[in-house]
Amino acid sequence: MALENLAGKSIAGYRLLERVGEGGTAEVYRAEHPARGACAFKVLRERLRSDPTVVKRFLREAGYGSRVVHPGVVRTYDFGEADGLHYLALEWAKGEPLADFLHREAPLAPADAVALTRQLADALGGAHQAGIIHRDLKPENIMYDPDTRTVKLLDFGIARDAEQVEERLTRTGFFVGTLQYVAPEALSGELVDGRADIYSLAKITYYMLTGRHPHEGRSPRELFQELLSGKAIPLSEASEDLTFSPALEAVVMKGLARHPGERQQTVTEFAEELEAALARRKDDPKSRGWLGALKNMVNKRPSE
Repeated sequence: MALENLAGKSIAGYRLLERVGEGGTAEVYRAEHPARGACAFKVLRERLRSDPTVVKRFLREAGYGSRVVHPGVVRTYDFGEADGLHYLALEWAKGEPLADFLHREAPLAPADAVALTRQLADALGGAHQAGIIHRDLKPENIMYDPDTRTVKLLDFGIARDAEQVEERLTRTGFFVGTLQYVAPEALSGELVDGRADIYSLAKITYYMLTGRHPHEGRSPRELFQELLSGKAIPLSEASEDLTFSPALEAVVMKGLARHPGERQQTVTEFAEELEAALARRKDDPKSRGWLGALKNMVNKRPSE
């Protein structure tokens, strides 16, 4: 069945210019608005418009996203129903999914990876302050602008309100999130807090630093068991070609702890510990490579 193409139509004051993407529940268009300029316009897919659970989840994404106002989070402009269509209008984020960038460029230099992690931590911190837990943090849900080296967080489709007991929109016993990045405590479908986002952020940081995942199950079942066991590949063992300071490794692996209480307790704390570990590495002559070692030898005074 051919997908409905709404390009060329105007909905709720937005002129849809071209379809630029599609997911399981919605199609995304590049659109123009007289006052807001370029926008991303999400429309619930035609076959799902009569499903009340899907509609509720779609509107929940819009409502949660609109509560988070932060430069590192794609802004929600408008949402509702018009002409029989459920829609969500968002800020147009320049660049490409971080997943595409990392697929080409990872591993990144530690300084670059930590800088991006700090931006993501700030954005997540804004969401947490608004009482929103993302729960589906992954490179595919992050836009990266190579010109400015900035990232923007998007997609609050399975976010939850930290202050409310959630009405389940998934079947009991099933987790929500993406298996490779979901926190272990969410695998049984239990309610989670902001420390689940810390775990996901630590996984992204690990991947940026190494180009590999800390859990590499060859099948969903094997990966599921690895996540539950909490046995992550140590950062220093991810690649024979990469070396990391013990301090940097300790911070990342702490963020990947199986139990939430053993992780950093806020995303800001995670980012600050990473920056501190990176700063210590720069101050350590042993970390400056062969040139630093040579300078250290030359500057040593002869023993008397």
